[in-house]
Amino acid sequence: MATLMVFPLVTTIVLSFNRIFLRDLSHREWIGFANYTDVLSDPDFWDAVQLTTLFVVTVVPIHLALGFGIASLLDRVVRGRKMYMALLLLPFIVTPVVGTLMVRDLFDRGGLLAWLWEVLTDDPFVITSGNVKWILIIHGIWSTTPFAVIVFFAGMQTLPGERLEAAEIDGAGFWAKQRFVMIPHLRSLIIFVLLISIMDSYRAFDSAFVFGQSVGKSAHTVMVYNFDVALRGQFGRIGKGSAIAVITIIGIFVVLIPFLRKSYKEQIAER
Repeated sequence: MATLMVFPLVTTIVLSFNRIFLRDLSHREWIGFANYTDVLSDPDFWDAVQLTTLFVVTVVPIHLALGFGIASLLDRVVRGRKMYMALLLLPFIVTPVVGTLMVRDLFDRGGLLAWLWEVLTDDPFVITSGNVKWILIIHGIWSTTPFAVIVFFAGMQTLPGERLEAAEIDGAGFWAKQRFVMIPHLRSLIIFVLLISIMDSYRAFDSAFVFGQSVGKSAHTVMVYNFDVALRGQFGRIGKGSAIAVITIIGIFVVLIPFLRKSYKEQIAER
């Protein structure tokens, strides 16, 4: 397992210091940090970073809150719970690209949501570089919320009923029980879902790639930008693409450090 992780990482780092093209992988030229300088001075890279950051800071907290809320409702429902769970799993069953195409069709001319917009505002809805980021966010929330629901709902089933009954005897209402009983009980799961969600949102590709076919670079996340640089175009700049990958890894690691430290401290405290 370590070999499968370390070898690709080391190879990517080495390639990031070379000028190497997809059309001729046998020819390399050591250029030091030139690829990194090229990436960091590219306006398209910073546009992709801006969109990716907006996607992460919007999708992650909303889908966490929605996941917790829906799981709380499911925990109180007895009749029809299996049916509701099956419906919530639909975004997991649907292939990401297919799900993105479905969402795009809803907003395209003739789609249901585009038609409702035209009825309410008397203006036709057109997917543009200005609104595509919000459509990506809507799709991101729709596709990731079921994961949070499943994890939180499973965690709620492990909470002893006596603790909730004791809270009710003390006069705690619904919100007080959630704040002082349920959330502390699910703290480790919340951090787990948060870590996974941040990594997945940071690596958003499928939806951005599909919408990028319609509106161009305005829908490009860092992953799509990396794909374009390394594998598309006339040359296929593997070296620059590897530099983008290294920068992405560093960015994800920096973002996750506070949460990893918090999780580590809680595990130590529980021992």
